[in-house]
Amino acid sequence: MNKIKILRAKNKISLKQLAEKTGLSIGYLSHLENGSRNNPSKETMERIAKALGETVHETFFPEERKGYMNE
Repeated sequence: MNKIKILRAKNKISLKQLAEKTGLSIGYLSHLENGSRNNPSKETMERIAKALGETVHETFFPEERKGYMNE
């Protein structure tokens, strides 16, 4: 889930700001970023992606999309 951290930095959004925008806890978001938590729900992925101004696919599955585009 390192992509979340990359997108936060790109958008200059702190973990606290992302938590406020999504209604998720800072701790939970931190776990997603560092990989100690996996498999967030569809709703959680949608909330995070929307707060970062991205699609769920770009936020959580960027490699799949890249591979698809290269075919």
